[in-house]
Amino acid sequence: MRLSDCHNVDDFRLLAKQRLPWPVFDYIDGAADDELTKARNTAAYADCDLVPDVLAGVGAIDTSCTILGRKSALPLMLSPTALQRVFHWQGERAVARVAQRHGLWFGISSLATVSIEEIGAMGDNPKLFQFYYHKDRGLNRSMIERCQAAKFDAIALTVDTIVSGKRERCARSGFTSPPKFTVSSALSYALKPRWALDYVFREKFALPNLDTHVREGTGEPVSIAGYFNTMLDTHMDWNMAEQLRDDWGGKFALKGVMSVADARRAADMGINAIMVSNRGGRQLDGSRAPFDQIREIRDAVGDRIEIICDGGVRRGTHALKSVCAGATAASGGRLYLYALAAAGEAGVERAVTILKDEIERGMKLMGVRSVAELTPDRLRWR
Repeated sequence: MRLSDCHNVDDFRLLAKQRLPWPVFDYIDGAADDELTKARNTAAYADCDLVPDVLAGVGAIDTSCTILGRKSALPLMLSPTALQRVFHWQGERAVARVAQRHGLWFGISSLATVSIEEIGAMGDNPKLFQFYYHKDRGLNRSMIERCQAAKFDAIALTVDTIVSGKRERCARSGFTSPPKFTVSSALSYALKPRWALDYVFREKFALPNLDTHVREGTGEPVSIAGYFNTMLDTHMDWNMAEQLRDDWGGKFALKGVMSVADARRAADMGINAIMVSNRGGRQLDGSRAPFDQIREIRDAVGDRIEIICDGGVRRGTHALKSVCAGATAASGGRLYLYALAAAGEAGVERAVTILKDEIERGMKLMGVRSVAELTPDRLRWR
């Protein structure tokens, strides 16, 4: 299978599976427990149908929208994901370049493998930093100050990972960051020499947004579950979130809100946006899909807060359905991460171009000339 054979996100997934050692692929692809929520995140979009109008004069359409005060060329964000240089040696740099070319929001994780400063200097497209609240208050202050200096546009506090979900695929493979070569996984790495050579001979693995404070930033192997369970502050509460918002002083979102009650409280606090997310099904298995929650959250909060539907997006029409249901935009990680793992920057470029074409084609076939016309009456629920 070649990159030119990839015509949708599932195709990129198959190519990534061919090219990655199985412990690395399973880290990207896997989720918690029985992985029911991961499957539901995408399946939820099949529970409603788009209702098109015709003769609408769609020779020219506008796919842009405003997210957190910045214009986006599409109602789609590239969500932050960790450890990207493990999947392909170009890592976050590749995704940042594609986001810049397409005028899209791009987020990096606290566990990014490229620094805040380098990403901040790459282009003028809007940038988001996914913030993990650590027990180490000095590290928390450092990340805020670095994002301020690098002129990031927003911070999203992750609120659903105070402990790690049970990711059984990672438990079986022994996956760590950086990857640790074990007897059980050695054959898999040996069978993927292109990945192995890139990993061994290219830039040394690091977590540069942590390495000033904790040993997990130095390249010492650690499991993701171990990191979450030992480094993050389980006492995090609404008061701490509000203080972080004030310390940051800019656009601020909560990533991982799922309930109506939490959405209302965020709106009451004047938080700019919530990312309705279950972390790709990697935390609480059996929880609702983000798309399932959008309508009732929008009904509860009205226009007081922006809503990003984060997770399960595999098609341009999924982004359109998210907006029709009441989201400001949709976002996702695996939708570009499979492509990055499969072919680096060229893969991400192809994946984003495909999704862009699907959004444009879908709007024209719906008789919609702007994102503002993606209203609830365009959906019928089964």
